Amino acid sequence: MSKNYAALAGDVVLALGGAGNIVAATHCMTRLRFVLQDPTLADSAALKSIKGVMGVVRSDNQCQVIIGNTVSQAYREVVRLLPENLQPAEPQGKPPLTLRRIGAGILDALIGTMSPLIPAIIGGSMVKLLAMVLEMSGVLTKGSPTLTILTTIGDGAFFFLPLMVAASAAIKFKTNMSLAIAIAGVLVHPSFIELMAKAAQGEHVEFALIPVTAVKYTYTVIPALVMTWCLSYIERWVDRITPAVTKNFLKPMLIVLIAAPLAILLIGPVGIWIGSAISALVYTIHGYLGWLSVAIMGALWPLLVMTGMHRVFTPTIIQTIAETGREGMVMPSEIGANLSLGGSSLAVAWKTKNPELRQTALAAAASAILAGISEPALYGVAVRLKRPLIASLISGFVCGAVAGIAGLASHSMAAPGLFTSVQFFDPANPMSIVWVFGVMALAVVLSFVLTLLLGFEDIPVQEPVNNKTASAPVTELAH
Repeated sequence: MSKNYAALAGDVVLALGGAGNIVAATHCMTRLRFVLQDPTLADSAALKSIKGVMGVVRSDNQCQVIIGNTVSQAYREVVRLLPENLQPAEPQGKPPLTLRRIGAGILDALIGTMSPLIPAIIGGSMVKLLAMVLEMSGVLTKGSPTLTILTTIGDGAFFFLPLMVAASAAIKFKTNMSLAIAIAGVLVHPSFIELMAKAAQGEHVEFALIPVTAVKYTYTVIPALVMTWCLSYIERWVDRITPAVTKNFLKPMLIVLIAAPLAILLIGPVGIWIGSAISALVYTIHGYLGWLSVAIMGALWPLLVMTGMHRVFTPTIIQTIAETGREGMVMPSEIGANLSLGGSSLAVAWKTKNPELRQTALAAAASAILAGISEPALYGVAVRLKRPLIASLISGFVCGAVAGIAGLASHSMAAPGLFTSVQFFDPANPMSIVWVFGVMALAVVLSFVLTLLLGFEDIPVQEPVNNKTASAPVTELAH
């Protein structure tokens, strides 16, 4: 069923308080993301009632409207309704600084920076997986120019990830993008990489008599993110101290001379330590709990997606795959989590008497099972009906346990689904293929059965008005 995205966009903008209340707008894989001038003007109930909106997530002055896989079409219509240059009014007072606001700010910066990069990361991951499959099948021999080029194409987004992060963060922190990219480029410059390799081998490397820590920045996220955040303050400070007549050449020169050494000597190493500490914490837990940590993550994953916290693991996954070639905790847990939501949606489609809900559930199930995009199933079905969510969480735990016991690990980063299952194939262990498809089948079947057993409160079909008498909608428990 086709949607009228122009009408949908108009209703969404109106429910957010009008175009004048929207400071910024963007989108990720399934959500429209808005920053609002006055969040009290947004009507969550009105947003949720709009046909085509699967759910709403709000935090401070931000509002995320879940649309599903066709979010880009809705976003194009939203942009048409907004002024070309959104200029937010000055805030009426600085809110008090609390631990909650600090945590929310860090999470917002990470999610706001990483979300626009996900398509490039997934695209690169799938190309790398294609190269791996072609090598495993013998179509391309190891070391062949075609395989090398194909692998390089897939690896480009990861090798130059600091530049992509800098560009995205520059938009988020409202600083000069070209300067951010130029400074991040220093970290992945061949000469600098060579110098860091020498430092890693014990050679003394210093800049202006200050020792330089040996750090490898390719495939990293946190250093470029923190560096761009600092750049936003450096740029404003330099702008204040430089005379107007010299701004064209002196301002960018001073910014680069201040920010680049700061990134090399302090921000970069600290960023690496932060990223490594987060990775170490996650995988220390995995080391102690083993398969149980994968099971717990499988049960928690839909809840993390609901809060947006799942994006916190993106830098950790990227860095772990870059360093070890595999990730064996978060990605395997997503197999059961994603396909369980798909199986629950299939059960809802099977039992519901509401044609519109059936259509929504079938589309959501296909998205979760085939492509690993679970948000349509999560917001359009599971959260909406409650009990299918419980069935999905139980199934996610069981399937995560099986994936953990089997020792499944991802060699790339793409949302786990049937089409992307190849990322879990281990060339050294052919049985991994059997385990992957076994976990996927278990997730769909178990969540399907659990949803039927738990039942759900079906959404009633509104009867048409006849002879000025409307039949009251009947809500039934579907079993």
